[in-house]
Amino acid sequence: MASAALRHLLRVAAIAGCGLAGTAACGEEQVATAVKDEIFARKILMDTIDRYMDEIDWMLVSGKPIDLAEATDHADTVSVMLLTLPHLFPRETNRWQPDAKRDPGRDTYASPDLWSNFADFYRRANEASQIAYDAAHAREEGAFRKSMAALREACDSCHALYMKTDP
Repeated sequence: MASAALRHLLRVAAIAGCGLAGTAACGEEQVATAVKDEIFARKILMDTIDRYMDEIDWMLVSGKPIDLAEATDHADTVSVMLLTLPHLFPRETNRWQPDAKRDPGRDTYASPDLWSNFADFYRRANEASQIAYDAAHAREEGAFRKSMAALREACDSCHALYMKTDP
């Protein structure tokens, strides 16, 4: 299942990337569409990361024994996706406008601070990916829980810095 989801995400990212690659010859409307496609691709990636994280969180709080094989497989998929994430934030997608009417599927909620501090954002994504990788290679529930707590903290702190919300 994880490989099918990942293949779907990579297909969407490739389509978005192809759209951006051809923007030099495109009109302004086509450029805007390509940028929205890039934003859409990263939203799909983030939504999928969130879905896997929610499934892991449920395993951790359900009170039932954790299926460590499934949990570590989810963490491994999240690790790969987090490595991909920063590459879906080209400077052209820095389109945040306060109080703008936004399409939640195609418009960005990324803070302009992300691009001002891109090296930090990139570092955080890679560190989070490493934490997820560590969770994916945990051989006991306690180590898995510890890594996942660290991953949740890493995700939440990055969102606090680089994600805008509507008032």
